[in-house]
Amino acid sequence: MRTNDQVEFELLGETDDFLAVNKPAGLLVHPSKPGGPPTLWDGLRGLLGYELANGGQVSIINRLDRETSGVVVIAKTAAAARMAGLEMEARRVRKIYLAIVMGWPDWEERSVDAPIVRKGECQPSKVYLERMVDPGGAPAFTSLRVLGRGQCPRGRCAVIEAQPRTGRTHQIRVHLAHVGFPVVGDKLYAKGSDHYLAFVAAGWNHALEDALWLPRHALHCSEMQLCGQVWKSPAPGDFGPFFEGCGLAP
Repeated sequence: MRTNDQVEFELLGETDDFLAVNKPAGLLVHPSKPGGPPTLWDGLRGLLGYELANGGQVSIINRLDRETSGVVVIAKTAAAARMAGLEMEARRVRKIYLAIVMGWPDWEERSVDAPIVRKGECQPSKVYLERMVDPGGAPAFTSLRVLGRGQCPRGRCAVIEAQPRTGRTHQIRVHLAHVGFPVVGDKLYAKGSDHYLAFVAAGWNHALEDALWLPRHALHCSEMQLCGQVWKSPAPGDFGPFFEGCGLAP
């Protein structure tokens, strides 16, 4: 759907308490600066105008990075937001992601229990948001499962199902890079943060395409379970060639 703010997203489902939408890659969840581009927040405020006028609110429960696509759940009331917060504190929220990674893992399933810290707190980093695994970081745990392996146009790739048990910044991307299978298109963690700086300076180009294969990091929130509700989103269109290469249906 397209709201009055020209923000496009798909409505996945709605209850009295919650709304779930399918956020496309490239759409910011929240405004980052005055006068910036339209965001999901702007679109939701337009969509839920009636609720807001009658004492409701827009509380985004799970925030996805700009390049990450998939399920985003919104609480429409203060009571629903509190309920979701308690569920998250108790770790009763289930989130499933699809990731396309470079290389062929030699395992079918594994868990990554590796603390994460902002890299600048441990060693020099040119990118403030960059994270890394470090014993002094915050606990972070991710379950991984290989769905398929294949040959993509630019090399070997695999489709991974990832379930984060904690909610650290960039957790899935950091953990996949840590075990040697970085996410396709990841400008920070696939092949060094210089690719991120190059993208910021000059945008997407042939050199970045050769190195990273996809203009955005290939991470998609495909399912979220919260407060007895389940919302699902199919793999996005730009995952299609990778799924086909791995012998999977999109």
